[in-house]
This record gives sequence, C-alpha cells and structure tokens, in this order.
Amino acid sequence: MGTGRKYDEKFKVQAVKLAKETGTKQAAEELGIPKGTLGGWVKKAKDGEIDTGNGSRSPEEAMNLVQQLQEAKKRIKELEKSNKELKELNEFLEEASAFFAASRQKYAKKKE
Repeated sequence: MGTGRKYDEKFKVQAVKLAKETGTKQAAEELGIPKGTLGGWVKKAKDGEIDTGNGSRSPEEAMNLVQQLQEAKKRIKELEKSNKELKELNEFLEEASAFFAASRQKYAKKKE
C-alpha cells in the first residue's frame, strides 16, 4: 500500500521536467518518489492535465497536440453540420405532422 503522500503542483511540474531531461527512473530515484507515481505525472503532462508551462513539450508532443486539435476541429465541424441537418429534418417533420393532423381533422368533420 502507498503512503498516501501528497505532492503540490509545483513539485509535480519540476519532477516532470526533470524526468524529461534525465529519464523517469533516474528522476524518481533522485527525488525519492516511486517511479510509477512520476510516470503517471509524465503521462498526465503529455495529456495536458498537468501544465508544465510554455516550451516544455518536445516537438513530437507539440505536433501531436496540433494534430489532435485539427482532428477535434474537423469533428466539431462535422457534428455542427449534422446537427443543422437534424434540426432542419425535425422542423420538416413537425410541419408534416401538423399538416396531417389538420387533414385528419378536416376528414373527421366531413364524415360527421
């Protein structure tokens, strides 16, 4: 079981930066923290959950983030288009429903 030790954000950021420079194993040993804990922080930093500041990402990480952003923008655009189409279809169906309801009422009155 873990010790439940809490680390502040500043410590985590510095630890992640050290891990990027020296490697996770060596940084964990230097700081006296479990390698798995530091590895988790490094992963969170890559995912953007820990802000390590400007210029702290490698070119590969930065390109990956740019690619993810472009894909997200494309997906948003597709979803907005689909949403617009669904709204238009819903409006059409509402109008058609109203038309048929009115026709049904006319037919019922003629029958009486």
